Amino acid sequence: MKDIILTRQDNGVSIVQLNRPEVLNALNLNVRQELAEAISELNSDKSVRCIVITGNEKAFAAGADIKQMVETGAVEMMLRNMHHYWKSLQECTKPIIAAVNGFALGGGCELAMLADIIIAGKEAKFGQPEVKVGIMPGSGGTQRLTRAVGKYKAMYMLLTGDIISADDAFNMGLVSKVVEDGAVFETALKIAVKIASMPPLAVLQIKEVVSAGQDIPLESALMLERKAFQLLFDSEDQKEGMRAFIEKRKAEFKGK
Repeated sequence: MKDIILTRQDNGVSIVQLNRPEVLNALNLNVRQELAEAISELNSDKSVRCIVITGNEKAFAAGADIKQMVETGAVEMMLRNMHHYWKSLQECTKPIIAAVNGFALGGGCELAMLADIIIAGKEAKFGQPEVKVGIMPGSGGTQRLTRAVGKYKAMYMLLTGDIISADDAFNMGLVSKVVEDGAVFETALKIAVKIASMPPLAVLQIKEVVSAGQDIPLESALMLERKAFQLLFDSEDQKEGMRAFIEKRKAEFKGK
């Protein structure tokens, strides 16, 4: 992989860094493919418990690579099947944290929204400016943004193409936490390490139930939650966690 840097740590955390600084990490087809392959690889690795996706100090990802799209026709665009590359992130069972510095625009904003937690630097910028070049978001922007911030805030961003600040994104509910620019990756990594120390089966069930429950009726979602809650009482980690709490010691979770 040349456009993605994959780093594995021995604490259960893996880091996926977009590596096209010369174009602000614009998401061309190769980046999307390499990113999909990296996430699929990490998702199938039992030693990985949390994933951090990041860019560099200037950009998380400044959007799609317009040069690859300007003369493209509808059939060619359809045959590229770009949505398949996002599937590995959408279906990843491991928690994903997006560490966002600089621009997260268009496809970059859509990529961040595929994460479970978004940590943003104070100078980070978010937006879906596709309308300004004659198109619209095509990798989940109209749907995930609306689910994250509500119809009226989403429609404002989508129809004007305006770029918003990290603070505005936080106030909208698009960002989990805003920190100093130099502390973004460190903060994301610290959170990832904390999540990686939690019982893996409980983490898995939390992510699965939240993801599945948001698009179904409340009663059905509550039933999913109850079943997942009950299932965890057959895990060794549940016994270990509760015994450790009673015995006032640190629990040792094994994902069993």
